[in-house]
Amino acid sequence: MSQHPSLRFDEVSTKHRSVFKRFERVKILKDQEKWNDRSSVYGLPKVKSIKIKIKKPQTATAEAGKEAVAAAPATAASAPKEAPAAKETKTKTKTKK
Repeated sequence: MSQHPSLRFDEVSTKHRSVFKRFERVKILKDQEKWNDRSSVYGLPKVKSIKIKIKKPQTATAEAGKEAVAAAPATAASAPKEAPAAKETKTKTKTKK
C-alpha cells in the first residue's frame, strides 16, 4: 500500500514555522553554542525563527534586456519621429434613467 501524497514530507515544500519541537530547539541552541550537556530539556528558552528569502540570480538575458532598454532612448532621440497612428477609442457614456 502506498502513502497518500498529502502525507509525504518534503523539505522543499515545508512552510515557515515559528514554533519548534523540543529536539529542534536543542539543536538550534547547540548551533548557537548556548547549550551544554548538563542543561535540562525542560524550560528551554525561546528560539527566534528567521525566515530567509532567496533572491533569484539574474540571467544573462535579463542583463542584455536592461542594456537594450538603456540604449534605446539614445537611439530613439537620433531617429526621425513618425506620425502617431490613429487609434479608435471607445468611450463609455453613462445615461441617467
